[in-house]
Amino acid sequence: MRVLLDTNVLIHREATTVLRQDIGKVFFWLDKLKHEKCVHPLSLAEIAKHRDEKVRATFQAKLQSYQVLKTTAPMAAAVQQFSATDLTENDKNDTLIVNEVLSNRVDILITEDRGLHAKAAMLDIADRVFTFDSFLEKVTAENPDLIDYKVLAVKKTVFGAVDVRAEFFDSFRQDYAGAAFDKWFARKSDETAYVCYEGTSLVAFLYLKPEGQDENYSDIEPRFTPKNRLKIGTFKVEMNGYKLGERFLKIIFDNALRQNVTEIYVTIFQRTMGQQRLMKILEDFGFALHGTKTGAYGSEAVYVRSMVKTFNAEHPALTFPFVSVSARAFLVPIKPEYHTTLLPDSILKTESLANFVEQQPHRNAIRKVYISRSYYRDLRSGDAIVFYRTGGLHISVVTTVGVVENIHLKIRDEAHFISLCRKRSVFTDEELSEWWQYNPRSRPFIAEFLYSHSFPRRPNMKELIDNGVIRDAESAPRGFEPITKDQFKTILRLAKADPRSFVH
Repeated sequence: MRVLLDTNVLIHREATTVLRQDIGKVFFWLDKLKHEKCVHPLSLAEIAKHRDEKVRATFQAKLQSYQVLKTTAPMAAAVQQFSATDLTENDKNDTLIVNEVLSNRVDILITEDRGLHAKAAMLDIADRVFTFDSFLEKVTAENPDLIDYKVLAVKKTVFGAVDVRAEFFDSFRQDYAGAAFDKWFARKSDETAYVCYEGTSLVAFLYLKPEGQDENYSDIEPRFTPKNRLKIGTFKVEMNGYKLGERFLKIIFDNALRQNVTEIYVTIFQRTMGQQRLMKILEDFGFALHGTKTGAYGSEAVYVRSMVKTFNAEHPALTFPFVSVSARAFLVPIKPEYHTTLLPDSILKTESLANFVEQQPHRNAIRKVYISRSYYRDLRSGDAIVFYRTGGLHISVVTTVGVVENIHLKIRDEAHFISLCRKRSVFTDEELSEWWQYNPRSRPFIAEFLYSHSFPRRPNMKELIDNGVIRDAESAPRGFEPITKDQFKTILRLAKADPRSFVH
């Protein structure tokens, strides 16, 4: 396979001052699978102008490791649509790079540039353009026999139980004057942190700090007004194809709801691609640039996310985890063998946590997919879906509410179907192939949804019948079954759903 590497990937790889483990994993897989690492001539020109002489020299020394494209493809007619909107040299270069993919001169492109991903989507080749993380998702799914590590579940611990000498923290030492970071870490020894390990290597760390209305924000401009806030004090996730970033975001939002804060905020340096990627992930879930924080170690961007209850039906991720009680709502069945692996926070009391320790990407994801052959397919963004764990009159229970984000009805072929579901469904590639091939006259469709809220109490089918949500034992949902607003409210009442999660 010929893999085109965008300029930002090459610079990131060869910049000796940038400490990132995930880029190493990307190149590990490229080499292990014997993929050809291709470079566009435009990238050579961009790197030659890079302000860091070490980057220029290092790349030149390693140029023989890459295959420079000897010719470039003629501009495809579909790509010419971008010429009128390409205002900068970078925009024009992006167009020429994505043209190589569309023209099939290369098989796939790896890039962290969102502009390139947007152009690929417009050209209907988004499934051939990957970020670091989505590429890792692809190769680990396609090559399960080559994976020789285990990822353990997220654990709540204290600072003192974590080895600050781990290589994972080197980037923090770079940002915060080395020993100063270690001293700060030591002072926090009894405070709570969330961690995740890949084997014995730390791959994710999160520290949250509640702040009251008397907090001093004199170093932030524009100045914060007094509010109860949750500060994301330390947050780093190594990309490894397991969607840990989303899992930790879920922890952040859960803590914000539990502590009744009005805002969440984080300060981030903008020095590395990893930090820039973190900002983009936060932006996807409603964080917006507020201003800057000036301190002894430089200027940091300040990102803020409101936790005032509101709901954006068109872009529900921007107001996650809130769900609208006024939205259209549907009951949807899920088999017991798939329920808890897809919806881990909705584990039943009769299930053992020990069976769900080893990590899977779909367990971590906030954004998940549900595959269906339901007769009813008229779903839209913002719809609420209530998951109904099947089993019988006294065993079937409603456990979870999610919010529809997108629907895929027109799926090109089996490969497209698998790429849309991969890492966000409970199924392996082989099982997804079986889903697709099961009935060629009735292909499945895909509902992308946000995993929003797990019910504290799980009403069973009998309760739902007694309270008018389901007509009788023969009327259990078999696909997406519409329910009325009153029926939805009845489910929330019976389930003792946290009112802080719902917008009326």
